Amino acid sequence: MVLTATSRRKIASTGLEVTALGIGSAPLGGLYADVPTGQALDMLQSAWDLGIRYFDAAPMYGLTRSEHLVGQVLREQDGSHVLSTKVGRLMTTERAGRKLPPEPPKNPLDPGWWNGLPFREVFDYSYDGVMRSYDDSQQRLGTNRIDILYVHDIGRITHAELHDHHWGALTKGGGFRALQELKSAGDIHGFGLGVNEWEVIRDALEETDLDVSMLAGRYSLLDRDAGETFLPLAQKRGMSLVLAGVYNSGILAAGRDGRKKFNYADADPKVVARVEALRAVCDDYGVPLAAAAIRFPMRHPAATCVVIGAKTAAQLRQNVEWFDTDLPDSIWVDLDTALAKAG
Repeated sequence: MVLTATSRRKIASTGLEVTALGIGSAPLGGLYADVPTGQALDMLQSAWDLGIRYFDAAPMYGLTRSEHLVGQVLREQDGSHVLSTKVGRLMTTERAGRKLPPEPPKNPLDPGWWNGLPFREVFDYSYDGVMRSYDDSQQRLGTNRIDILYVHDIGRITHAELHDHHWGALTKGGGFRALQELKSAGDIHGFGLGVNEWEVIRDALEETDLDVSMLAGRYSLLDRDAGETFLPLAQKRGMSLVLAGVYNSGILAAGRDGRKKFNYADADPKVVARVEALRAVCDDYGVPLAAAAIRFPMRHPAATCVVIGAKTAAQLRQNVEWFDTDLPDSIWVDLDTALAKAG
């Protein structure tokens, strides 16, 4: 069967089916650039009209802005979608008489938001924190139906010296227990982690059974970090994998003169050279580099779907076209060879 953007794929044993291409909403929160409200809503509606039925949000994206936007569109549809959002951050405001924890250290994977709402994030992975985050997200989305919850941005790169504290809240402090209770009660269908670090998903699998996890940027045409050990583990444990960040912050989707961002920062010359080596192969085959990038993760049997972000309806349609591009089997061998030679 030919895989297309709207092909349906099962999420572990949850009873959920997602489209092979899903929509992430980080760009709608103002990632790298302002996205006007009308433009954001038009993109989301276009995704629906094109047949995409998996949508992912997070309180972090635009400091709650993305959840408001995603909810506004999905509430008007027929309910045939799957919706995920994330826990681990509570949103609050500074005001007289309120004591907030000190600002967390700057997360190197957080580029900030151009048009975020006036809230401040407070990390809380405890039982009460997860339950409150779930309640808050329902209110922002305007729906009591959230299918999947991801524990957002837990990991040592994200939290540095505070990782052990947050990991303790998630494990001994009842964060995982809260997710298990929500699933047992039928409030959600499944849960997992939504992170940039595959190692922490591996560690979480030692603590609880995960239905599905979202991994950003660590299994892509350019970055194979998770491929050798982690993806086989996910497959063995029966955990579905949603792959995000497949363009590695845009460098695999940009033209030669486009934005050179890798892993949320300016790409160094070595990374740029590797990208150009991949581009040369795609040029030889007469296909866009982005088409190879968006389809690469789906070649692994552990991958359930790919999630991409788009700022405009035109960008979205381009992504669907790239996903549905017919690529010959031989291109993958040549891309692997070019990457190995580039070092």
